[in-house]
Amino acid sequence: MNYSLIQILGFISGILTTIAFIPQVLKVWVTKKTEDISLLMFIIFIIGIIGWLVYGFLINNYPLILANSVTLLLAILILIGKIRFG
Repeated sequence: MNYSLIQILGFISGILTTIAFIPQVLKVWVTKKTEDISLLMFIIFIIGIIGWLVYGFLINNYPLILANSVTLLLAILILIGKIRFG
């Protein structure tokens, strides 16, 4: 498969899985309600994102780096909301 097509697939997949968090971030910050969000799950999830981000840097994979950097930011915003409002 053409390398550029693989990169495009990576970027599209990263964009979709990343923007999926935007509605949850908005809901947390607008409603200030987080009781249905598992704190432990988000902590484990953030550790996993950090792992993927480090892996992306180690293999120099820009779609992984970009997607996981933004996802990490969004997940941290949800975690802050959970701690602050929860």
